[in-house]
Amino acid sequence: MPTTEAPPVVERAEGCTLFFSGGREVIDAGGGAVAVNIGHGRAEVAAAVAHATQRVSYVIPPWVTEERIALVEMLRERWLPPGLDRVGLVSGGSESVDSAIRLAINHFVSKGQPERWKVIGRETSYHGVTLASLAVGGHTSRRSGFEHVLTDHPKMPVADAEGLEKVIESEGADTIAAVIAEPVIGASAGAVLPPDDWWPDVRAICDTHGILLIADEVMTGFGRTGRKFGVDHWGVVPDIMVGGKGLSGGYAPLGGVYASDEVVAPIAAVGGGMMFYTYSAHSAACAAGIAALTILEDENLVEASATKGEDFLRRLRPLEDHPHVREVRGLGLMIGIELVRDKADGEPYGPTDGMAGQVVAEALRRGVWVYPAGDGSVPDALLIGPPFTITEAEMDTVVAVLGEAISAVCGD
Repeated sequence: MPTTEAPPVVERAEGCTLFFSGGREVIDAGGGAVAVNIGHGRAEVAAAVAHATQRVSYVIPPWVTEERIALVEMLRERWLPPGLDRVGLVSGGSESVDSAIRLAINHFVSKGQPERWKVIGRETSYHGVTLASLAVGGHTSRRSGFEHVLTDHPKMPVADAEGLEKVIESEGADTIAAVIAEPVIGASAGAVLPPDDWWPDVRAICDTHGILLIADEVMTGFGRTGRKFGVDHWGVVPDIMVGGKGLSGGYAPLGGVYASDEVVAPIAAVGGGMMFYTYSAHSAACAAGIAALTILEDENLVEASATKGEDFLRRLRPLEDHPHVREVRGLGLMIGIELVRDKADGEPYGPTDGMAGQVVAEALRRGVWVYPAGDGSVPDALLIGPPFTITEAEMDTVVAVLGEAISAVCGD
C-alpha cells in the first residue's frame, strides 16, 4: 500500500492481535493478507518448524523428507477434492499459479497440441505477481506498467458463463489450454460471489471443449469460506487447483498445485516434467503446513469459519445504512465492504482517489487492520479475513472502528 509514512513495527502477535512497538495493539481483521487462519502465536507450529529445521536444513525438492511425505499424504487423504491426487508444493500463491499455467500448457504440448496455450481469465481478477500470473489476471493497477510485456491472454466477463462461450468461439477452442478463476473474487473486488450456477456452467463448458479448469484457491482455500475449499460450495472439482496462504496459516512460505492423473499423464508419457523452484517443498514450511492443518482439524476451525462468518456478516450488515457503503457481502470469514461516492446512483470513487487505502489507513490508526481491495477499475472495497479464532468482542470492535473510519474518510 503506497504511503509516505514509515511502516509499523510489529514486535509480536497472539491470537487476533498484533502488538506494535510503543505498546499499540491492533486487531488483525485482515489476517495479514488474508493468510492467517489459525491465529497468531501458535507454539506448536513454531515447535514443528524448529524440529524440522534441526533435522534437515535444505534438501533439493525432488528428494524426499519426512515432512514432505507427511504433508502430501495428509492433503490427499483428508483435504483435497476427489481426484486431485497429484501434489506439487511451492513457496506461495504466485508461484502456485505460475506453475499451474505451465502445467496446463505442458499438458497440451505433451499431447502434440502446442497451439493450445491461451489461458482465459476474468476481466476482474487477481492471480499473483509473476509475469504469467499477472497476464492471466485482470487486476488493472497491478498490471500497470507491465502491459507491454504481458502475454495477451483472453479475458471473460466476471459472472456470465455465456460470455465465456463467446470468448472461446472468438479465440477458437483449439487455441485454449485452460480457464482460471477464483471461487470468490478477493483482492481485485472484495469478496464478490458468482451466481449459483456459474461454476457448474463453467465446468460444463470446459468439458465440452476439452479445456482444463483451474481453480485459484490461494485466498479461499483451507477453510476461509467455511468449506475446505471455495469450489466445494458449488460441488465442482477442477482439473487443477492452486493454494497458498491458509495452507500454512501464514507461518511459512508455502503453496500448492493439485492436479488429476489425467492432467499429468500425457506429460509423464513423453518423459517430461516440471522444473522446481529452489525452495519448493521446504521441509520447515511443510512442517508448518502439517501443524496448521492439524489445528484446523482438531479445533474444527473450518466449521468455525462458516458459523462465525455468518455471525460477523450479520454484525456488519448495518454498515449498509452508511451513505458511502453500497454493499456488505461475503462467504465464511471472507467478507467485503464496497465503498461508493454516491450510494443513490451507485457512482464509484475515481480510480485515483484511493479511498479503500485511505479508509484502511484510518482504521489502522484506530486499532484495526483490514485489507484494501479494488483494482482501479472497479469500486473500492475493504476485505475482511480474520483468523478463524476471532471472538465476538473483537468482531464488535471491528464493526465500530470500520464505521468510524468510513465516516472520517468518506463523510457521513
